[in-house]
Amino acid sequence: MRDTFGREINYMRVSVTDQCNLRCRYCMPAGAAAAHGTTMDEDEIIRAIEAASELGINKIRITGGEPLVRKNILSICRRAAAMPGIREATLTTNGLLLSDMAGPLKDAGIRRVNISLDTLDPEKYAHITRGGSLGQALRGIEAARSAGLRVKINTVLIGGFNDGELSRLADMTRENDMDIRFIELMPMTGDFGQDAYLTFREARALIPGLVPLPGDGAARMFQFEGARGRVGFISPMTCNFCSQCNRIRLTADGYLKPCLHSRQEIPIKGLSREKMKEAIRRAILAKPERHPYLSASRLSEAGRSMNRIGG
Repeated sequence: MRDTFGREINYMRVSVTDQCNLRCRYCMPAGAAAAHGTTMDEDEIIRAIEAASELGINKIRITGGEPLVRKNILSICRRAAAMPGIREATLTTNGLLLSDMAGPLKDAGIRRVNISLDTLDPEKYAHITRGGSLGQALRGIEAARSAGLRVKINTVLIGGFNDGELSRLADMTRENDMDIRFIELMPMTGDFGQDAYLTFREARALIPGLVPLPGDGAARMFQFEGARGRVGFISPMTCNFCSQCNRIRLTADGYLKPCLHSRQEIPIKGLSREKMKEAIRRAILAKPERHPYLSASRLSEAGRSMNRIGG
């Protein structure tokens, strides 16, 4: 289905929980907790995916919070991946629980995982995640690769924090068949100063030896000569890709967000499949041409932290 600006909308990010076993500083407030009983149940989530698939959505990404903390996550993944019309089911995770779950996720139909990794320094990892274990995350990445899952690493660019590590992080793609994508920090909270907002061009200059690759997606793709993997840059701040946006988002408590950075939300929790289908159609037609201007001094108008939207 196309929106009013002619963009083909075929991708839905589905959050299954706003809870997480980490508290990353750019994503989730330190003391965040879900309101009891507000999360969509499994059948509602699957009903929403079915309704979306009938409108041309063929790609689903399961997100959170941390989706692997949800007890019935494998059943949700299995049913979503097997849904007629869904060509690709992927999952975003911090990787801490992948050591035990990578194989079962592959068996459930997940073919790719996006894993958050902002630093290779154990102390800095514990700081940015408010207590996480880098070793556990790295073991999760290896478990995913061993299980045959395609791995993409997502690294948020944070000036003064990980700008000195970008080349080392990118080097992971030389010997490993994986992608790493550097993502400009978005002003979802007011916890970061102006210097934290590292641009795509500044980050690119810190990683010598990259050769540009063709493509017109959200990520600008590069590769080291002879490398097995690729390096990408996603620039929602300095060079937004709104004209190519092909997605809508479903929050864990049952609201459709036509645009990440808009307060507009359309409720679908508790609706029949046909009513959900109508709501999804409205959400697609309500997509704005682009998100509002963002800067270090002008926060996103999303109205929620990222854990409550879905990464």
